[in-house]
Amino acid sequence: MSNDAFIYDAIRTPRGKGKPGGGLYEVKPIDLVTNLLEEMKSRHALDTTQVNDFICATGEPVNEQGQNIAKTALVYSSWDDVTVGAQLHRYCAGGLDAVNTVAMKIMSGMESMGVAGGVESMSRLGIGASGAAAGDAWVAMKSYGISQGLGADLMATLDGFTREDVDRYAAQSQARAAHARDNGYFARSLVPVKDLNGVTVLDHDELIRPTTTEGLAKLTPSFAMFNDYGHGDFLKFKYPQVEKVECIHTPGNSSGVVDGASLVLLGNQQAGADQGLKPRARIVTCALTGTEPTIMLAGPAPASQKALAQAGMTKDDIDLFELNEAFASVVLRYQKLMDIDDARINVNGGAIAMGHPIGATGAMILGCVLDELERRDLNTALVTLCAGGGIGIATIIERV
Repeated sequence: MSNDAFIYDAIRTPRGKGKPGGGLYEVKPIDLVTNLLEEMKSRHALDTTQVNDFICATGEPVNEQGQNIAKTALVYSSWDDVTVGAQLHRYCAGGLDAVNTVAMKIMSGMESMGVAGGVESMSRLGIGASGAAAGDAWVAMKSYGISQGLGADLMATLDGFTREDVDRYAAQSQARAAHARDNGYFARSLVPVKDLNGVTVLDHDELIRPTTTEGLAKLTPSFAMFNDYGHGDFLKFKYPQVEKVECIHTPGNSSGVVDGASLVLLGNQQAGADQGLKPRARIVTCALTGTEPTIMLAGPAPASQKALAQAGMTKDDIDLFELNEAFASVVLRYQKLMDIDDARINVNGGAIAMGHPIGATGAMILGCVLDELERRDLNTALVTLCAGGGIGIATIIERV
């Protein structure tokens, strides 16, 4: 018990539309992070001299999000100087990997308390702002690199999922997110973003909208153009059995582009007791794995299976599953491989409805499923994401 890593709290900002004019467009990423640091400190009367480290993930570590935004945010905030900080990049897995890294430091006995999370201002920086080693033409050719969206379409083609299948899932995500919002399921963790004068800038997830399968069916596929950029030629070498990729993913059944930040407070039992904190859950185990990099979206199932094996558990020991909805086909494949029914996965919607702020998402969805475990009086959850390059990540938590 002394080396267990406990989750004491998990908070997040609302998700704002990730484009000029979105609710958080005029808010700098450092202010999104600092807003949460100040909330975590005041919410628990936290003695920040006892917090060892802050690991913050971001998908675009450049410009306003560059040069170790974690430590800069700490210095910018009212936290004590003793807390150090580090920036982490593991594509879409970063936010959860930050949590896992802090947890592992605590479980090793080397540290007693830390915070982890992520931030992404997609409206201010845009996707690809930091460049990419994989963007080199020779690297892409040698590694059969393609657009991630086309990878989702390839996955759907290989698995036999239709446009109707992915649209049906997307409509369900929107309906569940709207229900959760309307019934206050997000209230505990959601921290409104305020400006320097204390005026609320955004207090709700901006992307949730009324959606029908009929409306989704009218949207144009987003990634067909990449076939014309030569990506389809790469696929013929890697998947010669695929005569044609059926492009079925649209803005309506893919994760939304948004801004947001997340923060999780973790510590061992003694550190929490010293600060009068009550643990909400403990980290049971966490796992990373690499999978086929051309599709690059198939990691959640093997990562989940690895985590379950490490914990000596089966899928039947898990009450709720939370899988980032990068694309609808990602969830459909996971459900098929893991034999998970709709009633146990993404029960309050996901990134298709609310958006995917790359570096922040992993910690966000962990907090979301923890809130839901408590609301339903259930015990265990598995949180998982796919990420670029074929990365899969999974974390199992258990309520205390």
